Amino acid sequence: MVQLLTYAKNYKKQIILGPFFKFLEACFELVLPLMMARLVDSGIQENNSAYVLKTAGWMILMSVLGLFCVMICQYYSSIASQGFGTELRNQLMKKINTLSHTELNDLGTDTLITRMTSDINQLQLALAMLIRLVIRAPFLSIGSVIMAFYIDWQAGLIFLLLLPVFCLILFVIIRITVPLYKKVQQILDQLNQRISQNLSGVRVIRAFSRQQTEIQHVDETTDKLAAVYLRVSKISAFLTPATTLIMNLGIIFLLYISGIKVSIGSLQQGEVLALINYMNQMLLALIVVSNLVIIFTRASASASRVNEVLALIPSITDSADALDNSTANQADTDIVFDSVSFRYQPAAGLALTDINITIPKASTLGITGATGSGKSTFIQLIPRFYDVSEGAVSVDGINVKGWSLDRLRQKIATVPQTSVLFTGTIRENLQWGKTDASDKECWDALATAQCSEFVEQLDLGLDTPINEGGRNFSGGQRQRLAIARALIGKPEILILDDSLSALDYQTDLNLRTALASDLKETTLIVISQRISSIRNADQILVLAEGKSVGLGNHEALMHTSRHYQEIVTSQEDSDHAE
Repeated sequence: MVQLLTYAKNYKKQIILGPFFKFLEACFELVLPLMMARLVDSGIQENNSAYVLKTAGWMILMSVLGLFCVMICQYYSSIASQGFGTELRNQLMKKINTLSHTELNDLGTDTLITRMTSDINQLQLALAMLIRLVIRAPFLSIGSVIMAFYIDWQAGLIFLLLLPVFCLILFVIIRITVPLYKKVQQILDQLNQRISQNLSGVRVIRAFSRQQTEIQHVDETTDKLAAVYLRVSKISAFLTPATTLIMNLGIIFLLYISGIKVSIGSLQQGEVLALINYMNQMLLALIVVSNLVIIFTRASASASRVNEVLALIPSITDSADALDNSTANQADTDIVFDSVSFRYQPAAGLALTDINITIPKASTLGITGATGSGKSTFIQLIPRFYDVSEGAVSVDGINVKGWSLDRLRQKIATVPQTSVLFTGTIRENLQWGKTDASDKECWDALATAQCSEFVEQLDLGLDTPINEGGRNFSGGQRQRLAIARALIGKPEILILDDSLSALDYQTDLNLRTALASDLKETTLIVISQRISSIRNADQILVLAEGKSVGLGNHEALMHTSRHYQEIVTSQEDSDHAE
């Protein structure tokens, strides 16, 4: 957790002054029992009302000053902890955005959400407690022992003997609970993953009548989480009664010894009262310490999980001599795959094998093949979401590794298989493709994407709100809005990753005609299982098990590629059957 405190550097004043004011409050609290002893022994017992009033006044003043110090400390701790959490979340989000798809796939979205929320909340709490209680609780414990020795050294020995016993119990509980808290976070990740899958796949679950099965799976994960939580809670809860038992035994011995001393006159009644107050102060302080141990134990587990993400080194970064558009030459070719092979993991098999293809500027490439043949993998290498395992991918005559990632991806617009729309308005979603897009540009993009007609029919037009994931639109409408978002910036390279599947044949044809008319200078890559969508492409790449088994236009492939012929024949048979 010490490493993460660097993100609280802007709150040094609060982190320093907060504990200082809490220390002052603890000093006032330590003096109060001693003043109470003087009030009883020198005031009440001697019927000295003036001394009683004077001492009571001082005690009230010190209590008010203590309250004032506490309020300042609470204020500073709130500012520092919330600011620290905000800064840490921002840094974690920045880090996540630098990670390649490889690291994101390894980590998983569910655990990243947990680390961004639950883990950082735990760290915020730990910092707040650090400011408010870390100095106060130990100081009160040690201060109570010192004040007990000041009043009577034999009574002080009782205080001193109790501390090692408590520390031993604390050590044992820490050793047991730290691994359990880490396990709790892991199971919480699993539960988040299960719930996320259920919410995103609710239609599939209902379609297959799997509600009860999924409910059972969630119940099992929840029960597992509850079992570990209960175990760690029971162990942690043992601290408070154990501390109370130790302190009560100490009070019994204290009263026994103090009673004897009062009888022989070596100790006064007010001092006995002060010793009991100090014992209770030490008891409460030690209980706070035990709770702090639980908080910091959980924070330690959370810190290791957050540090794990922050310590990741992205596998894809800008090289030291990364180029921007101003240094790129205008080569005759736009995209070149030179003997490209790719695997997702070092130990995994090849997803693409020895792919060679040249895609000229402003041309259209169609890609087809069976499910799992590597079509989506192919296009993800162009914006460098992944790095090739062998060979090279070049854009404008420059290896993609030599491009600035931002500039490379600004040249490319991608419409993924699953259309993703963000919460907001239609206009705000379109402006993802071009931040300063005017209303005219928005309507032009919608017209090209064949969705201006249905948007015009909406009461609010471009200001129509989009619910989470675009659930208030049909699949075809979401798909066309996603295409419009990609078109609005008039990208140099447009990739449609099976993005026409939700469109009917006529809309598909109209869209392709509009693309050919409105984006004449754009290199278009279309992945589709539907041959009609790519029949007129300048080139068609046929993939099978990650290998190129056909390359050419439609007429050439009908004579040279058995795989392509089978795809065409199967679709023609299907059309005749209908």
